[in-house]
Amino acid sequence: MSTAMRQPSKVQSLRTQEIDTGDKAAGSQSHLARAVTLHLAGRREEALKQLQRAIAANEASAEIYRAMGHIQFELNSFDEAAKSYRILVQVKPQYSMGWFNLAVCLERAGIWEDAAQSFHRAATLEPGYLDAHLGLGVCHLRQEDPKSALFSFDRCLELNANHVDAQFGKAVALQSLGHPEEASQIYQKILEKNPDSEDSLSNLILIGMAKEDFDMVREYSEHLLELRPESTVALEGLASWACAAGEHALTAKFCTLLVNSVPGHFEGWFNLALAHQKSGRFEQAADAYSECVKLRAQSCESHTNLGIVREQLGDVAGARASYERAIKAGPESLAPLWNLALLLEHSGQFEESERYYKQVLERAPKEEEARFRMGFLRLQREDFRGAAEAFEGCLKYRPAWPEAHANLALAYSGMGERDHAERLYEKMLDADPKSMDALRGLAALSIQANDYDTALEFHVRLIDLGDRTPEVLYNAGLMYEKGGQMDKAIRLYRDALSQQADMPEALLNLGRILEANGKAEEARTCWAKALEAEPALAQGYFGPAID
Repeated sequence: MSTAMRQPSKVQSLRTQEIDTGDKAAGSQSHLARAVTLHLAGRREEALKQLQRAIAANEASAEIYRAMGHIQFELNSFDEAAKSYRILVQVKPQYSMGWFNLAVCLERAGIWEDAAQSFHRAATLEPGYLDAHLGLGVCHLRQEDPKSALFSFDRCLELNANHVDAQFGKAVALQSLGHPEEASQIYQKILEKNPDSEDSLSNLILIGMAKEDFDMVREYSEHLLELRPESTVALEGLASWACAAGEHALTAKFCTLLVNSVPGHFEGWFNLALAHQKSGRFEQAADAYSECVKLRAQSCESHTNLGIVREQLGDVAGARASYERAIKAGPESLAPLWNLALLLEHSGQFEESERYYKQVLERAPKEEEARFRMGFLRLQREDFRGAAEAFEGCLKYRPAWPEAHANLALAYSGMGERDHAERLYEKMLDADPKSMDALRGLAALSIQANDYDTALEFHVRLIDLGDRTPEVLYNAGLMYEKGGQMDKAIRLYRDALSQQADMPEALLNLGRILEANGKAEEARTCWAKALEAEPALAQGYFGPAID
């Protein structure tokens, strides 16, 4: 969260001083006298017209232009007032008040460069003119020249060390120059004299957020909120404090107040969405992120996060649309590409998913996780050669990656390169004798080669290491059965069924051994359970299959 740095609040009134008008015609004095009378009566527009008549009659003096500028300024016609004062300083170039008043008009009109030049002229003509130095400092801040601003504010403080506006301006300049500690000290001194200085509190909040000193942020934000309940800076500060503290409900509370006060506050909506998302309130998060993308259609992060919460809500189509918008908004961002690839993979759209993983790798060739997912997808569709290429690429960037080694071995096994696969598994076992993936792979290769004794050894090692999955227990039982060790086979089939009670293969084999051992009733029970789990087993029970 951030807000613009507050500038010194400087309300300047125009200064006047008697001007030696010289030998002007009596008409000029007459027009001026009538204008003053009208002005005293509160009839400023009529007074201005009276002065304009003097100009039309070619009876204008410096005093006429000074009066015109004064009245035009009162009427908020700053451009017109500036024109009058420009003529005045052309007539009286040594008149410091004229330059000052011209500068104030230009300042009000937002013409900072010209205003700075006029303030500088006034300060040069009258070096002790504190307000001219102050105005010059403000203009430098507006021009993003804090170094020059600091010089002007220091000059003010030489003239009056207790001048609050100059102190504040110096603090802002120091803050802009990256000296927050010095700036903080000045703001705190201002608060000692005026505890309700809103600008000082606001800037202390900003300094606290920049330093991530959230105790400081909370202290000054709460004070400012008491003074101004709708303060954007205070609400931002309290929201940042709550977010840092992991208080998602409080973050949502302050962000809600913030966006209610300033509906177009993008950061407020974003942090509100994030607080809801972290609290698991995905519908509210989706609504808040939707506001973010209305405010900033090109916010890649907002579209990405909206996709995430839509995915959490089960809205696959909406999530995909958000990720696609995020990709358009941030072509260089990897996050939406990654998320879309994963979404498509989980949705079973493997070919499209692989296409997006490829895009991730085009932008970040060392993003080995994307390469791994791509290899996995290729394994799923039995593109063993493509899978091997992907997993070899993974190992190029991360040589000690057991999962990539195991999947590469699977790919080689799928291609019929049994020896290559076996070498990879053995290499994995050398690195880690307890590698489950390597033992499973070698066990599978042994079964494929009808080497049941070796396969049994690997299965026993897996079981000893704690792998008691139904498949491993069943395979070990099958190996014992083939080796004639029926008691061990029965025990392992029963162990497999304890993990998966409806495993038809284990039920059939256990029933067959039980029947052979004279336990026909128990065998029939096993077979009945197998048929219940897989009715297709009934085919051929009463004889050969019928065409």
